[in-house]
Amino acid sequence: MQGYIIDIKAVKDDDLIVSILAENEVLTTYRFYGARHSNINIGYKIDFELENTRSTIPRLKDVIQLGFPWILDNEKMYCWQRYIKLFYPHLKDIEEIDPFYFYALENLVHVMIKQNALRAICESYISLLEYEGRFHTDFECLICESEITQDVSIVRGFLPTHAKCTYSKILDIKKVQELFEKKKLISFNDSEVEYLWDILLQGL
Repeated sequence: MQGYIIDIKAVKDDDLIVSILAENEVLTTYRFYGARHSNINIGYKIDFELENTRSTIPRLKDVIQLGFPWILDNEKMYCWQRYIKLFYPHLKDIEEIDPFYFYALENLVHVMIKQNALRAICESYISLLEYEGRFHTDFECLICESEITQDVSIVRGFLPTHAKCTYSKILDIKKVQELFEKKKLISFNDSEVEYLWDILLQGL
């Protein structure tokens, strides 16, 4: 099997509980501590086997790390790991999931080879919001429920609001309209992309 590590919890004697986003499910596995084991970390893509034991949690074994072309790029890896960690609270209570999530990460790994990490991740997040039916593009303020014609801002879930209603950063409404229409951040400068990134980190 293959999957992405989305959470690691230490338990007794340096053993680990490892949560893995696979194609159709989120797996909770147990990994015994041992010097021969390959290194694992949040965000790594791994090939692995599961061994059923007397425990309710299967044992993770025969782990092989599957590298990315940019895995040694510290900046990209740091951003990737922060994004990946958000999937655990978002999906942890769902046993069977649509392959969308796994393949969205597969695509993102490829896109990040050439694209800026923050831009690539934010655009991938937009596709996730759209898939889940949470991408609201109607320019109705979340707070006051009236139309937004200027001084637009964006809050958690990339929801549009009046900047005055949320005391948030004012964004160019034409840029936001283009973002909602094309789902691309081409017109956003680096500072604005970082603002969206900080919003994304509040949670999927």
